[in-house]
Amino acid sequence: MRALEPLGAPVDPVEALARISWLLEQRRESTYRVEAFRRAAQAAARLSSDELRDRASGRTLTTVKGIGKTTAAVIGQAVDGRVPEYLARLQDDDPTHPPEGADDLVAAVVGDLHAHTEWSDGGSPIDEMASAAHAMGHEWLAITDHSPRLTVANGLSAERLAAQIEAIDEWNSRQANGFRLFRGIEIDILDDGALDQSDEMIERLDIVTASVHSHLRMDHDAMTARLVAAVSDPRVHVLGHCTGRRVLSGRGHRPPSTFDARAVFEACAANDTIVEINSRPERVDPPDELIEIALEAGCLFAIDSDAHAPGQLEFKVLGARRAVEHGIDPDRIVTTWSSDRLLEWTSR
Repeated sequence: MRALEPLGAPVDPVEALARISWLLEQRRESTYRVEAFRRAAQAAARLSSDELRDRASGRTLTTVKGIGKTTAAVIGQAVDGRVPEYLARLQDDDPTHPPEGADDLVAAVVGDLHAHTEWSDGGSPIDEMASAAHAMGHEWLAITDHSPRLTVANGLSAERLAAQIEAIDEWNSRQANGFRLFRGIEIDILDDGALDQSDEMIERLDIVTASVHSHLRMDHDAMTARLVAAVSDPRVHVLGHCTGRRVLSGRGHRPPSTFDARAVFEACAANDTIVEINSRPERVDPPDELIEIALEAGCLFAIDSDAHAPGQLEFKVLGARRAVEHGIDPDRIVTTWSSDRLLEWTSR
């Protein structure tokens, strides 16, 4: 994985608008502002280059639905062969998430086992998430939208998941750059450790990331049994954000679930289930002391972004910094592996 290389002149107007939206997402800017640039990119993509140029010179871009004054200026400057001023300012800023000594590991990370799209609670279509991942130097990306029980996140029914699998397969069939999307899911771990999707659909997936999203305050022993059952299921590849905590202050704060971490991580190691280092800044999950227990237990790890928008894929820098702090061997981090090596490992 690499940081986004700055775009230079000449720059395609649609690419400039999309890149601005990604950079704003990295900075956690308002959804309204991000969506303004995304809508403008979609509107501009529907116009030919000649029409964009004619409208820019005639100052009629703002009559196109989805294009406002600010986004029209971006298009006009790009059409003129310049790097738009708005984009230039963002690109000149210091990195939102500097590697801070994790440069080598950041460069070694070539994939992500936890990313969402507009099919569930993400903000972008599959192809835009893939484009952003490729631009950041990824070789592969797992699309892991939510399972049906998580209705608040528009979880996918079996029928919708089947349709998404077809969309991913179709997208992969059109690629010639070596980049690959994996058919995945972030599957809910039910109270008894069962999985929230039909056996038939689970068998059609490349990657199953399993996470707890409900009854997070369950009794210690019951939560231990719940997690051990899930990570011992041979169909589960990754244990996602294991404690469910949110480290924000105020109303966004959520304490971690309590369970026997050693028992859970020993079960992960025994069953080849990967422990996710969730890189979202509000999660920082697992906590440091649990990463140490997972290391001692012999677990494999995945540095995942849990991205819900293209720009958030760069959250993985935060996870890489934590992995370096804990001295995790890069070869124990499966998101540094090639897609072929990962698929060979998951198919065992």
